[in-house]
Amino acid sequence: MAKTATGIGDTDQGIFIGKGEQPVWLTLGLANRHGLVTGATGTGKTVSLQVMAEGFSRAGVPVFVADIKGDLSGISEPGAAKDFILERARTMGLGFQPDQFSTIFWDVFGEQGHPVRSTVSEMGPLLLSRMMDLSEAQEGVLNIAFRVADEQGLLLLDMKDLRAILSFIAEHAAELTTQYGNVSKQSVGAIQRQLLVLENQGGDKFFGEPALDLNDFMRTDRDGRGMVNILVADKLMQSPRLYATFLLWMLSELFEQLPEVGDPPKPKLVFFFDEAHLLFNDAPKALMDKIEQVVRLIRSKGVGVYFVTQNPIDVPDKVLAQLGNRVQHALRAFTPRDQKAVAAAAQTFRPNPKLNTAQVITELGKGEALVSCLEGNGTPAMVERVMVRPPSARIGPITPEERKAIIAGSPVKGKYDTAIDSESAYEMLQKRVEGTAATGAESNGGVLDQIGSIVGSVFGTNTPRGRLSTGQVIARSVTRSVTNKVVGGVVADIGKSLGGSLGGSVGRALVRGALGGLLRR
Repeated sequence: MAKTATGIGDTDQGIFIGKGEQPVWLTLGLANRHGLVTGATGTGKTVSLQVMAEGFSRAGVPVFVADIKGDLSGISEPGAAKDFILERARTMGLGFQPDQFSTIFWDVFGEQGHPVRSTVSEMGPLLLSRMMDLSEAQEGVLNIAFRVADEQGLLLLDMKDLRAILSFIAEHAAELTTQYGNVSKQSVGAIQRQLLVLENQGGDKFFGEPALDLNDFMRTDRDGRGMVNILVADKLMQSPRLYATFLLWMLSELFEQLPEVGDPPKPKLVFFFDEAHLLFNDAPKALMDKIEQVVRLIRSKGVGVYFVTQNPIDVPDKVLAQLGNRVQHALRAFTPRDQKAVAAAAQTFRPNPKLNTAQVITELGKGEALVSCLEGNGTPAMVERVMVRPPSARIGPITPEERKAIIAGSPVKGKYDTAIDSESAYEMLQKRVEGTAATGAESNGGVLDQIGSIVGSVFGTNTPRGRLSTGQVIARSVTRSVTNKVVGGVVADIGKSLGGSLGGSVGRALVRGALGGLLRR
């Protein structure tokens, strides 16, 4: 392996993780084969995560990471040359140089970073049902609501739009039941109550416009380093289901939007999913199958997904089998479940005849880990007991003043900070009630009005889900940029309705495709 001028370090092909009897590198060309970072609380998982994020950034790979405790914010400021850091660097032949990394802070609540939003349409009924913990019958009613919104040409952007379409189908339950199946007012009422719970948890701040453009996660700074995108998740973690569903939605959108690239020399993006067990807790089989499918296939998009959790048994076997790069910190075998976790963790490594892996897992000190990364032919290397290298940036949180300064100088400053309330389902249904809609003529026995039909014919929004043409995909991208400045009068009004949200209306390909394929009709 190559060395830096000051000793062992990152190379053009790999990220230096740490050193035991042998130094260990994470090969960039195999980093999109995903990974797993596990260990008990306080054993050094966060530091290992930071070391990996710094290495990817230096290699020009953008990083997204959820920051549960606020500790990872320190990556944006130079590290301090403290005695224990210098000593650790010296023992592994690493020349320590304080460094900092270009960082963008994101926050669903818009308090400690730029707001992150999605439209209701982009989230889709499957993930919304998961977020609200709906029953099978309630999920069916929600699917009908989305189907009716599609056919009516009604954009579902925010929570009030979803409430409006639910009220609409409740009022037309008798008509819709004959066409789609039972629509009970009791189920609609139950969904409305769950929406209220979601709003009380802050979910209403997540739905709306401007919706997140995932290209903003794919940035590099002026020095060619990958930007580190940190999701401030300390408050979001108070709503675990919202947190897990939000990150799954992001993976889904990445899968949909990015082109196939195979195995590039380095990933296009690396995604760290902290507290990963929340993704799998109580997930129905259909959702579990789709999670496994996305994790398996997103590799070919050049995206590496790294799950961070306490026990390897938190991750289902089908997903665990996709995770090629492993960093295992200490586990404590105090209970039968703990002992099972230790045995499971030991069995996932390629054995090293010099190590009793199961025994070593319980003996690891803070900052030590068992590491196995994929080798050049894609097979796991023998597990090594290593001391993880010290991060170059600050270990621990930054101050509120430092955070404000970083946000003020952010490359996306002003793009998401002000919410936009476009004309959508709520306003259009209000117009119908008030009798001020542009046209009252309806077709298909009241199922599709004239405006929805014309717009649907032009842009393809009335095409069955998952069957978008190339032209419709282009229309999605164009209409996200070209809003209501097209022409005046009625066309401007239609442009406002579609505007930056046609991407949500047309672009539901994955959530109702790779993740929601069971819902297609």
